[in-house]
Amino acid sequence: MESTKQARIVLADDHALVRQGVRLILDNQPDLVVVGEAGDGAEAIETVRATQPDLAILDIAMPRLTGLQAARILSRSHPDLRILILTMHDNEQYLFDALKAGASGYVLKSVVDRDLVQACRAALRGEPFLYPGAIKTLIRHHLDHARDTGKASGRAITEREEQILKLVAEGHSTKEIAEMLVISVKTVERHRANLLHKLGLRDRLELTRYAIRVGLIEP
Repeated sequence: MESTKQARIVLADDHALVRQGVRLILDNQPDLVVVGEAGDGAEAIETVRATQPDLAILDIAMPRLTGLQAARILSRSHPDLRILILTMHDNEQYLFDALKAGASGYVLKSVVDRDLVQACRAALRGEPFLYPGAIKTLIRHHLDHARDTGKASGRAITEREEQILKLVAEGHSTKEIAEMLVISVKTVERHRANLLHKLGLRDRLELTRYAIRVGLIEP
């Protein structure tokens, strides 16, 4: 990473050995630093309040409050905080619950050494991180739902904004979208700002969630 600024992370897992291993992975990165640890969801909330980190990594199954319960509370009380859910469960319902709770990503413990650093950096950029199987699950689920219920009529966004929303959700840069649609970069930026305002969303991550929810992303 080009920036020397370290992103501050709180790590919550009820197994000390897991925390030790995950912390070792993170602290070995020049742009990431663990500033607090917690052994359950309630302690995670307290630690976040005390340390004001940029990112919280929460195990899904913890005493007192689960990672999902803590994520729901933290996403309301600390709206700028990015959250990753860490779990051993490759479970469709847990995945949906994590995203609904406000998580930026869902990382399996079985591949934490491969995926965690990438997931942290994506979340800190305001982008979603999901392992490939999870992406397919989400797209299939929401496309099925869209086919069953139909898209809501009277949407607030225009056809052009919908085009841009889809391209943003697929990961294209502003410049790439401008070239694809043969419009200026400023026009793309204006449409994107309008989308955020109309939909009541904050960033690219939330735009991506919305696009998945309404079935704009093709499998």
